[in-house]
Amino acid sequence: MELSSKKKLHALSLAEKIQVLELLDESKMSQSEVARRFQVSQPQISRICKNKEKLLADWCSGTANRERKRKRESKYSGIDEALLCWYHIARAKAWDVTGPMLLHKAKELADIMGQDFVPSIGWLVRWKRRNNVGFGGRHVLAPSFPPEPPPPDPTSGAQPPLSLKDFSPEDVFGCAEVPLLYRAVPGSRGPCERVRVLLCANSRGTEKRRLLVSGLQASPRCFFGVSSEALPASYHPDLGIPWSEWLAQFDRDMGRQGRQVTLLLAARVLEELASLPGLRHVRLLPLAATTAAPSTPALPSSVVRAFKTHYRHRLLGKLAAVQSRRAGVSLAEAGAGLTVLDALHLAAAAWAKVPPQLIVSGFIQEGLAPCQLPPAPSEASELPLVPSGMSLQEFARFVDLEGEEPSSGVCKEESGAEAEEGVGEDGFQPLPTKADALRALGTLRRWLECNSPSPALFEKFYACEEEVERLCCL
Repeated sequence: MELSSKKKLHALSLAEKIQVLELLDESKMSQSEVARRFQVSQPQISRICKNKEKLLADWCSGTANRERKRKRESKYSGIDEALLCWYHIARAKAWDVTGPMLLHKAKELADIMGQDFVPSIGWLVRWKRRNNVGFGGRHVLAPSFPPEPPPPDPTSGAQPPLSLKDFSPEDVFGCAEVPLLYRAVPGSRGPCERVRVLLCANSRGTEKRRLLVSGLQASPRCFFGVSSEALPASYHPDLGIPWSEWLAQFDRDMGRQGRQVTLLLAARVLEELASLPGLRHVRLLPLAATTAAPSTPALPSSVVRAFKTHYRHRLLGKLAAVQSRRAGVSLAEAGAGLTVLDALHLAAAAWAKVPPQLIVSGFIQEGLAPCQLPPAPSEASELPLVPSGMSLQEFARFVDLEGEEPSSGVCKEESGAEAEEGVGEDGFQPLPTKADALRALGTLRRWLECNSPSPALFEKFYACEEEVERLCCL
């Protein structure tokens, strides 16, 4: 008697699995009928339905290999994700990414994460297959502007000394590197919750540059599924500010606007820079530190304090809302659930609330403004009210909390109850669907209806609702 051979398993590719989901959603076919059409078993169709959210997330990411039939996870998933994040940043900057460069970066990320990992050619091939990465041909980007001669050496005697009088108030910018304990709450602070925020604005207060936030997480979990364009601030996976990259981008932005500006910069920053990019549209004016104030930033201290005041005020409001939702949770426990992404949103909101009048006043008071800058109005000193339950002195100490902390603190991976809510088996929160977004809008409107908000708040809600509905139709 001839022995029957074992039935061969027919695995579906990612593209075929998406077709299965579309058939089940758009037609009245049963799982058994769909299984017969694709020549697979009904339990396999059932597993596809069970993993619908993950499959759709892979499909929409644009990075997954759509012809793969089985998703084999890497043993070093953290390195895998961090390298993919770095790869997308490098491609956005038009860098010529090569295989040896990726291997070197993977080893560097492994050392940062404290993992004993040596990437091989085989690992790199599998990483490229998993993430649908292909180098393709090399492209040479044409310069946006005709080439210009490099700026003269700042130490050259032929160059006249730079003065603020040579620029209009709109073209004088100041910047400051601000350490921020983004999770700290009154009475409880830790040394491992520090990020650095780079603030930059012009002396007129009409231009506030996009915030740059730096921390030690190469790819925070809270960034999973979030588009880099949707981030409220730029994020750099290193506790130090990438001055060379930031200055080069600032120079390109000013070049696109056809402007020549000056940037007030702390002298120590220039001393720490290993190499200064060739700037054609930004002139640097270093500010030497004085013995009285050796760490004075090149941005008025009143502006820095206003930013931190708004951040602390908004932080306390957010944590109080968490406490009202989860009875019995202390302020420190609520703060432990704050993620780096939350901090980016809070920082962007705080920076937006710093009024132009206060910036103008600060530049004038600290002698950092051109002489033609008019005096600032008296309302420039307006700041948010002291939160209830705190005295003015307590809130002031809370705002200046970083001055009491050692400078060696670093940012760690977010943890706590808030960060772990809804986390799946892979360690990431499931991506919200269009249906989730529309349900959330309905819930928010119902809550507003039951709590009698002002008409102005409803107008803001309608604008948000219209934009979300537009995005859902794309």
